[in-house]
Amino acid sequence: MKINIQTLGCMKNINDSQQAGAILESFGHKIIDNPSDADIIIVNTCGFIDDAKRESIDRILSMAKIKDTNKKRKLVVSGCLSQRYVEELTEEMPEVDCFVGVNEYEKLPQILERVYDGERISIARAYDHGPLKHFERKLPENPYSMHIKIAEGCNNGCAYCIIPKIRGPFRSLPIEDIIEEAKKLAKAGCKELVLIAQDLTYYGKDLYGDFVLPDLLRQLCKVEGIKWIRLMYCYQERITDELIDVLASEEKICKYIDIPLQHSSDKVLKLMRRRTTQADIQNTIDKLREKIPDIHIRTTLIVGFPGENDEDFDNLYDFVELNKFERLGVFKYSREEGTAAAKMPEQVDEELKEERLDAIMNLQMGISLQSNKAKIGRIMPVIIDEIEEDGYVGRTQYDAFEIDNSVIFSAKENKAYKIGDIVNVRIIDAYDYDLVGEEV
Repeated sequence: MKINIQTLGCMKNINDSQQAGAILESFGHKIIDNPSDADIIIVNTCGFIDDAKRESIDRILSMAKIKDTNKKRKLVVSGCLSQRYVEELTEEMPEVDCFVGVNEYEKLPQILERVYDGERISIARAYDHGPLKHFERKLPENPYSMHIKIAEGCNNGCAYCIIPKIRGPFRSLPIEDIIEEAKKLAKAGCKELVLIAQDLTYYGKDLYGDFVLPDLLRQLCKVEGIKWIRLMYCYQERITDELIDVLASEEKICKYIDIPLQHSSDKVLKLMRRRTTQADIQNTIDKLREKIPDIHIRTTLIVGFPGENDEDFDNLYDFVELNKFERLGVFKYSREEGTAAAKMPEQVDEELKEERLDAIMNLQMGISLQSNKAKIGRIMPVIIDEIEEDGYVGRTQYDAFEIDNSVIFSAKENKAYKIGDIVNVRIIDAYDYDLVGEEV
């Protein structure tokens, strides 16, 4: 069968889709890009917050219209939305032939055969308590930048987050499996390796009895062919001196770290069930900047959490102004059923959430511009993501793909590059969230 896979949400969902693609191909199916040519369309959904859920529903409905152009074509919905709402979706969306959760990809070939034969299936089993299994992935044509999911699930229990109920507790992938996958990716042409998990810093506790992310990083840095290693989603309370030393000393590790802080007010952090304080957060930030002067810190914040008053928000605003995070995103609190925060009193008005979000982002725009202007005149390696008629679009080591800043640059005369090439570029101009440069 010809199968089209649509992926929404985070890099972990992309990982799941790539695994599904490899499993289906191993059974003789063909993964195609155009849903109109497919026998089966799979929509891998996100169900984390309201905006993501709406986007998933919209995509399902648009694929349902394509499905209707061929009576034999089937529509399958997988991922977090299915896992979270399988019963409700089965009842409310009769146009969907199959709903499968996040733990069914290994059995997907058998499930799809039954669906194509006319059976309607809804299945979203709970997570497997055993060790996390490694699966091959269907790689893109040019896998120059690839992620590795080193763990699944989460043990943090934040009051606003539904992920543990969807993905289960934290389960690490063994180090030897990660290293083997990294070697395969390098052999396939991968230059940038992005480590992902709900919480990278928790890595290894379930398998080895301790947090062993530094050990994993040291081994990954030995993999030939990999040029950049990027860390996403590191919780502040487990950013140890050892981890900082590894980040500082290993040349392959990008001087970039994503730390989802969510807030700075001690009161709000406690309400969120975050196991830290503003003083601890500040201490970690100061250590990172002292040991790695050029580090770029990305963080995400939540405004409008239940109980957040003007004083709490002012604290957050001042915290952002003080620390001048090079990369920052803000979300309005989303009231998610099944979470502790959904039942909390003092829910914040939507209009006030919007005002607070705008205030932080306006502040951040100025901080980002200042940071970018400081790069004018510097020569930096840039990895190419896009080729345009009049030049190239890429990123420095300080920027994650499709999340952070871009560098728009021109190459020397008679030079031609391909996507994934790393080129030395002199920065000649700067904007709020982009840089302009020229090859040197």
